[in-house]
Amino acid sequence: MNDHRSAAKPSLPTFAKLAPLAAQLLQLVLLLVCVALLGSAPARATVYDAELSAQLLHGEDLCAAAPCREVMPAAQQFSKRKGSPSYVEAYAVDAGKQRLVGYVFLSTDVVDIPAYSGKPVVTLIGMDKAGIISGVRVLKHSEPILLAGIPESALLKFIHQYVGKSADAKLVIGQGQQDGGAIGLDAISGATVTAIAENQVISRSAYEIGRQVGIIKSTPRPPARFTPLRDKLSWADMLKEGSVQSLLVPAGEVDAKDPSQPYMELHFGYLNVPAVGISLLGQHGYDSLMQDLKPDEHAIFIIATGQESFKGSGFVRGGIYDRVQVRQDPVTFTFRDTDYLNLYHLQPADAPAFKESAIFIVRSADFNPAWPWQLTVLANKSDKENGIKTFVHFDQELWLPARYLEGGRPHVERPQAAWKAIWANQKVEIALFGLILAFAAFMYSRRDWLVRRSSRKHKPWIAVPRHLLWIASVGFLGFYLKAQPSITQVMTWFHSILHQWKWELFLSDPFIFVFWWFIIISVALWGRGVFCGWLCPFGSLQQLALSLGKRIGLKRFQSLLPKRLHDKLKWIKYAVFFVLLGVSFFSMETAEHLAEIEPFKTTFLVGVWNRTWPFWLFIGAILGWSFLSERPYCKYICPLGAGLAIPSKLRLFGLKRKQECTTCHACASGCGSHAIDAAGKIDQTECMQCLDCMILYYDDHACPPLVKERKAREKSGQPLTAINGAGYFISLDSVRQTLSDKAAEQRTRS
Repeated sequence: MNDHRSAAKPSLPTFAKLAPLAAQLLQLVLLLVCVALLGSAPARATVYDAELSAQLLHGEDLCAAAPCREVMPAAQQFSKRKGSPSYVEAYAVDAGKQRLVGYVFLSTDVVDIPAYSGKPVVTLIGMDKAGIISGVRVLKHSEPILLAGIPESALLKFIHQYVGKSADAKLVIGQGQQDGGAIGLDAISGATVTAIAENQVISRSAYEIGRQVGIIKSTPRPPARFTPLRDKLSWADMLKEGSVQSLLVPAGEVDAKDPSQPYMELHFGYLNVPAVGISLLGQHGYDSLMQDLKPDEHAIFIIATGQESFKGSGFVRGGIYDRVQVRQDPVTFTFRDTDYLNLYHLQPADAPAFKESAIFIVRSADFNPAWPWQLTVLANKSDKENGIKTFVHFDQELWLPARYLEGGRPHVERPQAAWKAIWANQKVEIALFGLILAFAAFMYSRRDWLVRRSSRKHKPWIAVPRHLLWIASVGFLGFYLKAQPSITQVMTWFHSILHQWKWELFLSDPFIFVFWWFIIISVALWGRGVFCGWLCPFGSLQQLALSLGKRIGLKRFQSLLPKRLHDKLKWIKYAVFFVLLGVSFFSMETAEHLAEIEPFKTTFLVGVWNRTWPFWLFIGAILGWSFLSERPYCKYICPLGAGLAIPSKLRLFGLKRKQECTTCHACASGCGSHAIDAAGKIDQTECMQCLDCMILYYDDHACPPLVKERKAREKSGQPLTAINGAGYFISLDSVRQTLSDKAAEQRTRS
């Protein structure tokens, strides 16, 4: 029974004498968390979710509410908003006379590009008469990473790079990318996605305003020439080919009275094309409309159903229809009552019923139907967190089918979405990242093969791959890629599901996006242990600290908290998880600050050297404890681990157990996660999938039932057979029967 005692003996010294000290250390760690949170409070960004007035966002006098002189220092006076998209003219005053010196514009008047938070960074930009950017000021952002951790000075330093750059310059994030005349800009360390989005905001806004005021000369577009096709089309035919488009405004995304019905559902199309116009209006109606239109006038029809009118309830004679617009590139076309014609009936028999209809006339040589254009619907939406009403817009593009245009559709270069640029620029890193995840999944899926080739005292097939993964996780995934999943992403998921889901938000960080899909799949299959125990960068850092501690002579001091104390302390992380999630529904800003209980941002994203002393002590206490005990942060504090532990209860596959496990404690005594209870049951919500118990499961020199059977056979001179999947020696009777059956089969063949 020596083998049995050897297996049952804890692999690490008991921690009973040091348990009070360990409990005090945990209290110290939690105290340091509180100090760190309090210490970070004064560093809050002053423009994070700042309340901007309606005058600034939509009012006529932009500079009465915005600091225009900060971005255009040479000016003393500013005009009212003008143009489409809007801007203001900036004047210097010399001897009482105004002299135009440049232009000031708000980014959200020109482009709508979401950053990492899913919301745009509202930016005020100044540009002189030569098209040189004179100043940039961020008025509002909702970026979590800039709320805590990265100082606001980093954002100010980033936007200062644009001063002196030309509006038509090709500006890219990252040095060393100056091919094709591009100018490389330094990113914000730890907030690359935000930097890329803000670069597009500033560059495109300056370019579009520069083009509108004549600083940047655009190439004239040849006029559209329609083919003579006059096919009579059904409504379904026009929807299929795209000459008629639909636009749905869901009730849940605006302030709708009835959430069960669409707020507005519209269909629209371009009537000047003969085949489309005749199919919709009939020959007489089309001819009559074309006779009334002058050169450079374009007819667009709209029909709609829903809770609200697209014409607007507040429309008055001589006013503007403020709910619908047509946009083409940066230019927006609005409609007055003189641009409206009645539309009573549509010819196709399969046309849908509608509550209201109209034909609007675009009167501009700047509109070219050969190029794609958008119908835009504006609506009010109240922010669920602060109740402030804002305008939201819903767009649908229409591009005439090629068969209606002589020479087909023109070539159009579309601006690349920020997330696509990020993925394109990191193909090699994404491939390497995917290989690491695939290697981890492959190795764990082959765990039965690995543990059968290991023993309690010799397990290189498990230890070597895991150490390689831990090193890669810390170095490559953590410090290089900054791919550390966090509870803040879980909170963002919940809010996106409840409010508005945007794939662009999650695609903007390819490594976190791919990592989370891996986590979702692996948790569903095996529980949280594959990610937490094999791949989490901070968990890997703790595990490497434990291994290093053994190497430098600390093994005799290494141990675990007593199981009874562990079973109480492990609930702390669940409390942290639910507190953070609950607080986020009242204030995402507060939740982001409280999420500093995760050391991930300090360790990998921002850097310890960029934080204050409480964060240094917090990280130091965790890693110091990790030299003496296995993964203390993961076991007792980590809210992400708690969030993943809950769905782990529903995993498809678990680790194997034997009937004798209910009374044998060999595996439990050596479990570094304290995940095996007194009845021998593995708690998959706590298990880090180290596979030590599975090595014992097949080890006939460590597993007590196997040790007993092995010794009994050796004593009686019986041969040792292979161990089956249930963890027992294959019975000799079964082997004899198998051999007998094979012999009989051979005799039959012969």
